[in-house]
Amino acid sequence: MSLEVLSPGLATTVQDRGRFGYYRFGIPQGGAMDQYAAALGNRLVGNTADAAVLECTYLGPQLKTDARAVIAVTGAPVEVLVNGEPAPQNARLVLEAGDELSFGMLRGGSKFFVSVAGGIDVPRVLGSRSTYPIGKLGGFEGRAVQAGDVLPVGEAMPRELAVMESIPEDLLPTYDREVAVRIMLGLYDHKLTEEGLANLTGAEWTLTPVADRMGLRFDGPGAEWKREEQPFGAGQDPSNITDAGYAVGSIQIPGGTQPIVLHCDAVSGGGYAQAATVISADMDLFARMAPGAKVRFVAVTMDEALAARAERNARFARVWE
Repeated sequence: MSLEVLSPGLATTVQDRGRFGYYRFGIPQGGAMDQYAAALGNRLVGNTADAAVLECTYLGPQLKTDARAVIAVTGAPVEVLVNGEPAPQNARLVLEAGDELSFGMLRGGSKFFVSVAGGIDVPRVLGSRSTYPIGKLGGFEGRAVQAGDVLPVGEAMPRELAVMESIPEDLLPTYDREVAVRIMLGLYDHKLTEEGLANLTGAEWTLTPVADRMGLRFDGPGAEWKREEQPFGAGQDPSNITDAGYAVGSIQIPGGTQPIVLHCDAVSGGGYAQAATVISADMDLFARMAPGAKVRFVAVTMDEALAARAERNARFARVWE
């Protein structure tokens, strides 16, 4: 079976859990920006955790199925329509041949996901079906979907569908306008002034519209860098360094003004100092924000970060019980 794209939405791409093992070559891990929301969808339709889904940004696509399909829409709260009629989100839906799936207004966050039993069956590239548009890798022809595309769907799992018909309330993610994001300081936080460090970890920051899968820019009081003689090979901006690798979730502050959080499609290295890094347990939060969201970056210890990761893993395990 397949899904025909009648309208592509704003930026709809095929994503899965990501492309691992190639970051050292400059190829980012990619994958769904909200791994948890994508997993919920795959659970509802009876897929394995690594099945590919459609990640939709703000304005969703319009899709038509050519055969009976079991689907689910998870992630940011959005109006779901089947043949123009309202349908539930975070629940399993059955579409018949010729049915059309479309979406209304988004009511929070920025990313929602369409999962279909069997998964979006595009070829794996370097072990993943995730789309990396900048590198034209993976997904459907290495790009966001376009009107007229026909997306192949794999065979559903040869077993009874998962028991979970809808997602329990206590497993649903939240979409708040005020968010605390946990970070670990380093490797270059010592290059910030005392006031700059205090602003980064104590002030309120606002997500700007300059936000995508590569990075998200925040506006606020600024976080000034110390004025020091730059090392040979570095730029003139005090936030410049000679070069370093970037961890996923690195926070850069070019010019000491607007922090940029590097996300799943970001480059793997460059010449900006990393003031801090968002802990892995909180990376999904950025897909649950919309421009204007208020964020506080909260510094935590390694032990606290590991405990948060264990808590996140336990929550994922509950999804797959």
